[in-house]
Amino acid sequence: MTKSEITWQDFEKIDIRVGTIISAADFEKARNPSYQLEIDFGDLGILKSSAQITALYKKEDLIGKQILAVVNFPKKQIANFFSECLVLGVYGENKSEVTLLTSNLPVKNGLEVG
Repeated sequence: MTKSEITWQDFEKIDIRVGTIISAADFEKARNPSYQLEIDFGDLGILKSSAQITALYKKEDLIGKQILAVVNFPKKQIANFFSECLVLGVYGENKSEVTLLTSNLPVKNGLEVG
């Protein structure tokens, strides 16, 4: 089942950028197993995100990984943490396994997806 159709103008409002994960820590206070990530988006700076990606990724394997994220959502408080961007991934069948969306070639942090 697909979602309702959007306009090109709707899509243009979403700011998706590439960034490199520079730190990953267990998020002890999250309801579901999660990591607290710091992601370098180049000229946009370093943004934090809470990500439920523990099923497929170990913290140490995330460091240096380039990922895609929405960077223009308002900050979202999750327990005692403010998530500043939404890391993008593909849900597995039961939604507990998330595969991160990445660039298959290295690119400059902060470049826009279009």
